[in-house]
Amino acid sequence: MNVLVINAGSSSLKYQLIDMDTQAVMAKGLCERIGIEGSCLKHTPAGRDAVVITSPMKDHSDAITMVIDALVDKDHGVIADMSAIDAVGHRVVHGGEYFNQSVIVDDDVKKKIDECSMLAPLHNPANLIGIEACQKAMPGVPMVAVFDTAFHQTMPAEAYMYALPYEYYEKYKIRKYGFHGTSHYYVANRCAALIGKPIEELRIITLHLGNGSSITAVNKGKSVDTSMGFTPLAGVPMGTRSGVIDPAIVTFLMEKEGLSIAEADAMLNKKSGVFGISGLSSDFRDLENGSKEGNAKCKLALDMFEYSVKRYIGYYAAAMGGVDAIVFTAGVGENSIALRERILSNMEFMGIACDSEKNDVKGKEVEITKDGAKVRTFVIPTNEELTIALDTKKLLAK
Repeated sequence: MNVLVINAGSSSLKYQLIDMDTQAVMAKGLCERIGIEGSCLKHTPAGRDAVVITSPMKDHSDAITMVIDALVDKDHGVIADMSAIDAVGHRVVHGGEYFNQSVIVDDDVKKKIDECSMLAPLHNPANLIGIEACQKAMPGVPMVAVFDTAFHQTMPAEAYMYALPYEYYEKYKIRKYGFHGTSHYYVANRCAALIGKPIEELRIITLHLGNGSSITAVNKGKSVDTSMGFTPLAGVPMGTRSGVIDPAIVTFLMEKEGLSIAEADAMLNKKSGVFGISGLSSDFRDLENGSKEGNAKCKLALDMFEYSVKRYIGYYAAAMGGVDAIVFTAGVGENSIALRERILSNMEFMGIACDSEKNDVKGKEVEITKDGAKVRTFVIPTNEELTIALDTKKLLAK
């Protein structure tokens, strides 16, 4: 069984074609600048060099057509024809309260994805366009929607509700939803496999640390709390996002700086976080280099990020009545050796300590627990595409 995984953005489309018998990636690629001048497709067949195909893509339908053409091309393709694609799994950012698991797409599912667009206006419309473009290009091929928010639908009300007038929840569904759910689900289950215990017996804190970061408490295999909220703006300071702040700061700055709603939103989402503090970059590698060179603002940005992550570890350990394992994943979590070590420093009182020698690794699955430490700590590269493909296969098998 071959599953095509699609992750459609507003002007981009990432894909992987996965052989589910071996879980091997047959090809992957990225369509960029959809609807913009200079659009192109970078297509990488397994074991071969990438091919860049430059061609106008006025919309996602054009992008899907280019992806299929690349997959069946006689020179750089990996399948004979479209009949080799058995199903398509789509990443969808927001499922609201409608979806607590992946679903086979039908008209009702599309209607509900569209309704959730008010909660994710930058993502859900693009995800829906990707689904409809695939349906048009591959009529009769089953489509599956896999939601970023679904894993977090197991949170109890005391964790997901905000202390606002209850009518706003009833009218607008204002509550914590959480994101990166596919990643948290994958690494938590992979962690349980590495420990050799059923996930139902474990309390795991998963740290998805990248330009966008979120932290999740996984108790007995279920998400019971997570750091992102109604939107992906909440939680720890991120690349350009503020993370949690006193909400009164927003109205204060709108008044003092004369900011419009759109300008305030842009400030919080695109000009804040470690970029806003450092004034230099949203890339943690640049901050590490700047800090080493004596840039005090770069050091402060890193210190704030690490302190916030450390605080969430304590917060979620308390919420779950302890912790058995901690997992680092995503771009920063998988690759920043120094950042992992600093986050875990001075936590021996909780039974948490990492071994510097074991921790000296980037982008590989490894346990970094110091001998004698009670809490086991891992680096586990995330694999959201495989999770989407596995969910797709499981649903169709039913």
